[in-house]
Amino acid sequence: MDIIESFHMAFTTLKANKMRSTLTMLGIIIGNASVIATLGVGEGARRFVESQVNSLGTNLLFVVSGSPKAQRRPVFPPQTLVLEDARAIAEQVPSVKAVAPQLNATERVNYRSKNISTLLYGTTPEVLVVRNFDVGSGRFFSDLDVKKNTAVVALGSDLADLLFEGKNPIGEQIRIKGVSFLVIGVMKPKGSTFGVNFDRLAFIPVTTLANRIVGQTSPYGLQVNFISVSVENLNNMEAAQFQIENLLRLRHKITDEDDFTVRNQQDLQQIMGSITGALTALLAAIAGISLLVGGIGIMNIMLVSVTERTKEIGLRKAIGASQNDILLQFTIEAVILSVLGGAIGTGIGVGGIFLIAQLTEFEAGISIVAIALATGVSGATGFIFGVLPAKQAAKLDPIVALRGA
Repeated sequence: MDIIESFHMAFTTLKANKMRSTLTMLGIIIGNASVIATLGVGEGARRFVESQVNSLGTNLLFVVSGSPKAQRRPVFPPQTLVLEDARAIAEQVPSVKAVAPQLNATERVNYRSKNISTLLYGTTPEVLVVRNFDVGSGRFFSDLDVKKNTAVVALGSDLADLLFEGKNPIGEQIRIKGVSFLVIGVMKPKGSTFGVNFDRLAFIPVTTLANRIVGQTSPYGLQVNFISVSVENLNNMEAAQFQIENLLRLRHKITDEDDFTVRNQQDLQQIMGSITGALTALLAAIAGISLLVGGIGIMNIMLVSVTERTKEIGLRKAIGASQNDILLQFTIEAVILSVLGGAIGTGIGVGGIFLIAQLTEFEAGISIVAIALATGVSGATGFIFGVLPAKQAAKLDPIVALRGA
């Protein structure tokens, strides 16, 4: 019996037992869909994290308070950075392009009857270069505003809409903790990064925030939460980091453990990428178990099928079908169920990826390798788990099979 006839008989048999065939494929369908969807979500998460890190700016170093050991503790490290540290970095590290210190505080912003809690972003004009912010209308505050502690504010686009409801806010006065601020600009939309909605921020001079809102809290100068540093080019990142660390050790008179940590943007991206990669691998392994379960299901159903079709096997062998013919047909049936289930599961998995992309911020990350791997594994699973039942069917004695039937 040739291969074409074996395929024809296998399709005929499977079509005659639609319910059994569907239930047999179910495990493979679920397994394939799970693996492809999981790997797709993982790829989407990787792209999302990469875009989030890149949206922070380009060629960035982040200087934060506390030693690397303190960063891993569940409590906040003491704030040891001051505004003069940022100025020293800008003046004394040659490979640095711009430096933007940052001081944050959460306060309520008032305009007439509107009262909105928001994050105050105290910084300097260099933040426009360092963090890729753009002014949509009006202007940003200047170095003179920082020097004079001027009560001016540039609003994020969402915050401006919430407070003024479409009205032009430029020139209007808002109040923050009892202090009147002049609105001088509205920022272009930037979106959210790592849970911070930059369109809901209120940008004010760092000196104004420290002296008129939160108060001075450090005897060594105007305290800041952290410092963002933009380096001239990617090749100078390691040199700039080394120079910044040495400069701050001299300024802080450090002889033992550092009271600050310098983070590289690339290191941050690698850390986040390794986390998402590990989670994806874990979820894919769990989903892969479904393929194994599906293969075992195929074997069980095929074994039952051998018992149910004992008479058919006996008749076929009695009229001349060889062991190889029986083995080939049962193997083909198992492979067909696996490949067809894999194809359906692939379609469901790809559809699930697009659905998740629509409902979340993740991009649709469809991996051709994942699809090929899942489909190939499902086909191999059907072949491997179909061989044992096929061999059992091929070894049946035709006389015993007819008599047992």
